[in-house]
Amino acid sequence: MNQKNNDEFRLPKALVRCIAFHGHVCPGLVYGYRVAAEAMRLLGVCRSTDEEIVAVCENDSCAVDAFQVLLGTTAGKGNLIIKDYGKNAYTIFHRSGKKAYRFFRNTGYRYSGPDKEEFDRLDRAMSDQTADSQQLSRLKKLKARDLLTRPFEEVFSVRQVVYAPPPYARMAPSCACSRCGEMTMMTRMIDLKDGSRVCIPCSEQRHMD
Repeated sequence: MNQKNNDEFRLPKALVRCIAFHGHVCPGLVYGYRVAAEAMRLLGVCRSTDEEIVAVCENDSCAVDAFQVLLGTTAGKGNLIIKDYGKNAYTIFHRSGKKAYRFFRNTGYRYSGPDKEEFDRLDRAMSDQTADSQQLSRLKKLKARDLLTRPFEEVFSVRQVVYAPPPYARMAPSCACSRCGEMTMMTRMIDLKDGSRVCIPCSEQRHMD
């Protein structure tokens, strides 16, 4: 996003970092940014460098990228869990503080910005599948700007919940698969009746042979 657009939307610096990581501004990213910012405020935390913060996302939308940037929750660290239920709902847990909050959309999207006539026209074009890429980009920006100006409680409901966080990321030695020879984490290997150990793909292929 160029400086002109940054000025137009008066984007918070934290959101600008999210956009740099994600690649563009869109409503989904703004949802994630707002939830992450509110979670950090409620939990009194900063970005997690290890696994102190856990995010459970009930969709695989653009919002997830904002959590990676602001909360430090990633698949590689094991503290980003995606359960793709198609719901705009997220549970954020702080291990040390032993607190968790669940955030969920409480209403459908209703645009109320100053460019409502333009928004309605673009929204109809999107619904009719006649919008071009430039129109879709403009529509995303209008939605993002509107979402940034709404009170948080107009978009999301929040409740404190009891949540058992996943165990810390497990470490285990690797050994060669008896079939393909590729190094595989031992805890993810399959023991065969002949005493050999194979990786999951080779185990599945063996049943197809």
